[in-house]
Amino acid sequence: MGTANKIFNICKLFGNLTVQGSVKTVPLKPFSIVTRSISTSPPLKDLMEFFDQKDKWGGIEVKTGRAWNKEEMRLKSNTDLHKLWYILLKERNMLLTMEQDAKDQVRLFPNPERLDKVEISMENLEAVVRERNKAYHQLETGETGERPGKVTKNAFGLNYYYKMSEYPLPKHMNKKWQQKYRFFKHDKDNEAFLLKYREKLYLNKKRQKARNFNHVIGLLNRFPNMDIAALKQQYPDVDLEKAKRSRKYGGHFVPK
Repeated sequence: MGTANKIFNICKLFGNLTVQGSVKTVPLKPFSIVTRSISTSPPLKDLMEFFDQKDKWGGIEVKTGRAWNKEEMRLKSNTDLHKLWYILLKERNMLLTMEQDAKDQVRLFPNPERLDKVEISMENLEAVVRERNKAYHQLETGETGERPGKVTKNAFGLNYYYKMSEYPLPKHMNKKWQQKYRFFKHDKDNEAFLLKYREKLYLNKKRQKARNFNHVIGLLNRFPNMDIAALKQQYPDVDLEKAKRSRKYGGHFVPK
């Protein structure tokens, strides 16, 4: 790998350096583990932690497990979640490095869904930590401890969640805040925009409903003995009785 060889050459250049400690001096060698005798923290490793294991370089498939879910993380202590966060962070950095290296060499990055699993795990971990913070603050102060906010409309009249912050100046004196945050004002331009925007949303919803209706008819024609309950669960906006009465449907459907 081109990028891996660059890192190896860099480690060679700095192979003669030493790390000065209060107890002893440890020589720094390429791909070696440098330990500190003055603390009990995990060993310090070199830049190759940004890369996957060498036996997986150039592979077509890398077998991995699933993402961490919230139920599993709720059973962990705060210390374990803190460790798990940095493990996931290192894994994400490693995957991003390997993905960029694959792009540089015009190769396929094996199992790109690994990044998605790491991202989902980190999002679930943040959600669990936020749950614990809310419970703690509600028990101690009666409030959630979250940053306050409200649902308001932006300059185009669309709803969004505005997070409040503390400022040394009031609103009518804070020019920077007034330039950054502009809220909805009733005028002809905004009303015309909202009218066209809502019309676009309505037409998109109507077209999607028609596509689902035609797709259900095709499924009924192709699979006459399919499960009606599962079909209704997947397409709740489609009237199945109307679909069966449609001219495109052959009429040979036998419900289970």
